[in-house]
Amino acid sequence: MAALTVASKSNQAVTLPILLLVQYVNTNDPNVDINIVFQDAEQVNEKTPIKLDLLNGGPFESSESIDAKLMEHKILHGQDQQAVDEWVNDGRVSNLAPTDFKSIEGPLLELDYHLILRSYIVGYTLTAADLAVWGAIRGNKVAYAAIKKGSMINVTRWFKWIEETNEWIAPVVQSLNAHAQERKVAKSKEGANYDIALPDTDKGVVTRFPPEPSGYLHIGHAKAALLNHYFAHEMYKGTLICRFDDTNPSKEKEEFQDAIVEDLALMGVKPDKTSYTSNYFQELYGHCVTLLKAGKAYADDTERETMQQERFNGIASKQRDAAIEENLARFEEMKKGNEEGLRWCIRAKISVDNPNKAMRDPVIYRCNPQPHHRTGDEWKIYPTYDFACPIVDSMEGITHALRTIEYRDRNPQYNWMLDTLSLRKANIWDFARMNFVRTLLSKRKLTKFVDSGIVWGWDDPRFPTIRGIRRRGMTIDALREFILKQGPSRNIVNLDWTLFWATNKKYIDPIAPRHTAVAKENAVTATVRGARVAAYTEDKPKHGKNPELGTKKVAYSSEILIDQADAQAFTQDEEITLMNWGNAIVRKISHSLNPLHRSLVTGLELELHLQGDVKKTKQKITWLATSGQELISVELVDFDYLITKDKLEEDDNVDDFLTEKTEFRTEAVADGNVAGLKEGDVIQFERKGYFRVDRGFRHGESMVLFCIPTGKANAGK
Repeated sequence: MAALTVASKSNQAVTLPILLLVQYVNTNDPNVDINIVFQDAEQVNEKTPIKLDLLNGGPFESSESIDAKLMEHKILHGQDQQAVDEWVNDGRVSNLAPTDFKSIEGPLLELDYHLILRSYIVGYTLTAADLAVWGAIRGNKVAYAAIKKGSMINVTRWFKWIEETNEWIAPVVQSLNAHAQERKVAKSKEGANYDIALPDTDKGVVTRFPPEPSGYLHIGHAKAALLNHYFAHEMYKGTLICRFDDTNPSKEKEEFQDAIVEDLALMGVKPDKTSYTSNYFQELYGHCVTLLKAGKAYADDTERETMQQERFNGIASKQRDAAIEENLARFEEMKKGNEEGLRWCIRAKISVDNPNKAMRDPVIYRCNPQPHHRTGDEWKIYPTYDFACPIVDSMEGITHALRTIEYRDRNPQYNWMLDTLSLRKANIWDFARMNFVRTLLSKRKLTKFVDSGIVWGWDDPRFPTIRGIRRRGMTIDALREFILKQGPSRNIVNLDWTLFWATNKKYIDPIAPRHTAVAKENAVTATVRGARVAAYTEDKPKHGKNPELGTKKVAYSSEILIDQADAQAFTQDEEITLMNWGNAIVRKISHSLNPLHRSLVTGLELELHLQGDVKKTKQKITWLATSGQELISVELVDFDYLITKDKLEEDDNVDDFLTEKTEFRTEAVADGNVAGLKEGDVIQFERKGYFRVDRGFRHGESMVLFCIPTGKANAGK
């Protein structure tokens, strides 16, 4: 069989003209049947993006040779073959292939002038000239954009005329675009690009995730954990170490440490080894002594604010040139944790005025007599993260240190520590931290919110902690997918929560049982004519598309409850649909007699019309039978962002940007089936949204359910 093979990744300005010619011949010549094959490549061979194989010849592997062969079909050249050939084979089509406007502006202007008072390029009927030129323009994004703007009146008129009078053209364009779209979709499903060419992976890969046990993991930590896990376990089959950076006893608790372990396990992050910086306090102490003895560090008693100013202005500390013996003696006083020792810290002696301020004699040890949650009173001195991290990385055999880009200025400091102590170095890779609009990820600020009572705790559903977003209704599978799709890119972006929650909806929609709730406030009681006198129940699927979820009891009675908002939308004698029942006609609407609330509906009379067509009704509403079931009191809770500004700057006072009200509660009643739900279950109240059960059914108390954002509306609410 004759075949045209098209490289779908190639320039469409080259391939689409030929595709159109072949399709036109296939359609209009009964003796021709050329099969069209798309190949997922930039070229079908080393020479060309398109190839024609015929039963009586070929292959033809250039646009010119294919055009020449196709032009043998008389239906393509109309009544003036020579004029058509000049347009198709003399470079006028190929001149429209470049993707910069300057190169194609001249050919487009020439075409525009030629088309004055013309409907076709050659003669009075469609020819290969029209198809080839139209295809070249449509396949070139730059040319197509210029035509859509309408700046070249004659070309635009002709372009639309050809498309509108030849309906077969659109499917050809769509088939080519569909293959291109399939590639994009496949690529997006794979997620981000992880082929970042990490060096020395052939020697083995050991990564580490070093959380500080001073708070709960938030979504930013989750990205670091998952990326380290991905490179260590999935991409290179290496080793992942979870190392707790427990170097600040003033902030750290066993509670935080245990919570981090649990959250990592929930995310599927399974370290091959768990370690603690506190395991290496003796070695770190020894390395600090080594620096002091080598004159590469010194003790300093400069007050904190003065030290900050001196570092910023490139001024040397008055203690910078103290004798080695004095520095060692002061370090020993620090080690005792006495009053004298508390005055001092140890600073690395790197530079006074390096343009990179991270290199201006950073603090590497501090005195803190507070007991440590693991080592107790054994130590009164603790290394800073910037000193401990590179050393312990070296000692634990870390090969690749993956760090957020905020550490980039400190990378030279990291390497200075290792070079000065003659320790093995790791490869560093910076990746962008994950920021979200109107969201704080600063542990210090989050702690302030908890301590001041702005939120309920670290698992508050308004918080970006793993526990907070899970309590709001995020699934772990969706969390992993979203984060891994961000990848190890270095591009800093402020993400919108709508994308995050839209990912989650894909996971919860197929498995969320459907239930019904009606808001208590001004709920309307409706009498249903034609309903059975006695209430009854029927088994209905919990999910119309997932029978595995089982069935629920739906109660029917002659009196039902309807939301006030739905009732206000009804008109007299309107036919509506009662979901899970059938159609009904609104026969009577009663309103409040209070002149201040005339729009308030106080009662309804409906007449069942079950033979009515549900597809033709405008209003399709949820409802609850007042008999035949025990209605369950529920409290539906929605939330807003904690802060009002998309991105807080360094000098912004967070108190100036607190959202006044972030919690919204609606009292409602729900169908009796919800009594069987337990904490953590996810459901959909039809026409109200998805909810996660935060407190299950208890006699005398309302159930509490949190609204789960879906990405369609305000993700904070």
